[in-house]
Amino acid sequence: MMYQIAIDGPSGAGKSSLAKALAKRLGFIYVDTGALYRTIGYYAASHGANTQNADEVTALLGEITLSLAYEDGTQTVILNGESVGDKIRTPEASMHASNVSKIPAVRTFLLDTQRNIAEKNSVIMDGRDIGTVILPKAQVKIFLVSSFETRAMRRVKELKEKGIEASYEDVLADMIARDRQDATREIAPAVPAEDAVHLDNSLLTFDETVEAAMAIIAPRIGLV
Repeated sequence: MMYQIAIDGPSGAGKSSLAKALAKRLGFIYVDTGALYRTIGYYAASHGANTQNADEVTALLGEITLSLAYEDGTQTVILNGESVGDKIRTPEASMHASNVSKIPAVRTFLLDTQRNIAEKNSVIMDGRDIGTVILPKAQVKIFLVSSFETRAMRRVKELKEKGIEASYEDVLADMIARDRQDATREIAPAVPAEDAVHLDNSLLTFDETVEAAMAIIAPRIGLV
């Protein structure tokens, strides 16, 4: 039997790190859906498009070929034959991702890719509308949240570890703006599914977050 686990939540809550750890623990395929939107936003911006302009972004979709590569359960996005690496992990890329995620043509472009992976593998997907749109029948839905301050500090630390300089104030401001934009967009707003379990990890270590998530997952997929 194939299992589907959806982890949604705002930027910086730790969805990707949690999903990667859970995928490794469970032997599932990890799918970072946010990276796909980041990649389209990155491509559009680097080709001179205004990522808030649906027509400009949509016109570029025919030039884009995306695929996923996996190394030790970790996803890498391949854009037109080349890995995008950490180019899609900057605060600017986050806002471009949020902009393009509101465009219907972009969401349609990526929907089939995501669902096809889930049909053929037991998966853990993280994003903002996994439990509501991408995998509405997932056996487990977790909505991961954390305070703005905690999320901003984590993101700054993560960026600095990758050699990307960013100020706490700028990251915090971008995070608040993106949350507002994502939660209020007309198409697939970033809100929890009705049957999602909320997990607040503001005061939890990473290991504690993993164990809390496993406590939610295990009974729902027959591990206990």
